[in-house]
Amino acid sequence: MANRKKQTSFNWVGSEQSFVDQLHIQQIGPVTVGRFGGNSTAGQTKNEDGCMVWANGTADWEFTVVLDAHQTAESAELVTAEILRLENTIYQALSLPINQAFGELSKILLTAFGSERFRRACSEVQGETAVLCAVRKDKFLWWLSIGDCLLYLFHPELKALGEMQQNQRSFYEWIGKVNTFDLSVPCYSIGTKELRKGTNHILLTTDGLVECPNTAFSDPLEVAKRFNEASNRGGVQALLEEIKEKQVRDSTTILSWMVEVESESTRPGNERQ
Repeated sequence: MANRKKQTSFNWVGSEQSFVDQLHIQQIGPVTVGRFGGNSTAGQTKNEDGCMVWANGTADWEFTVVLDAHQTAESAELVTAEILRLENTIYQALSLPINQAFGELSKILLTAFGSERFRRACSEVQGETAVLCAVRKDKFLWWLSIGDCLLYLFHPELKALGEMQQNQRSFYEWIGKVNTFDLSVPCYSIGTKELRKGTNHILLTTDGLVECPNTAFSDPLEVAKRFNEASNRGGVQALLEEIKEKQVRDSTTILSWMVEVESESTRPGNERQ
């Protein structure tokens, strides 16, 4: 772990700084982090979102998390602290060969979230949080989704077939006072996706974006369009400026980055070479 200083890490929860009425955009390695706490004129008084970004200095992987809590930000703070506690273990997992890394990462997170120690801590907080963790390593994307945050993968070949949103928004799933890991069968989804040759655009967001009134951002294509004539940073800014203008109340956190894949991706067996 001697090269850790060369890597970039960032974590934030809205209780630290709310960004109510304020857009804030910054760059963490290749990942653009965009935050807007909602409009006070629409009734917003606090921000219960959170996010994490760890970017490997060799451009081999990115580890990202978005959180969308309610009632208080305590559950988002707790999940963030738990993932930070696992930092060394997660880095070690992501240093494994690609055919082992995601399986090990899944085991680490699910074991931690399901542990009696962590579940007991969850029972003592006020409120719950949705959690979406997405990791890119090599030419593959992996995610763990608990709740209703959204993960998009934009690529021309996928957009032509109508595939953009990768996870299913799942309601009534949380970590916190009400905790999916307290069920006899915890409820969550895990997925993996091969990135396509060319430019792959990965974007995570809390649901303030898609639930903003007088916008069409519930359609993934409308989200993608904001990047057609803009840089990654410019596209994130355009999304946040529009929901600010349209008087969104809910806070929105966006993580967005581009991954270039040079190798060929899977094609149908009957396609002519």
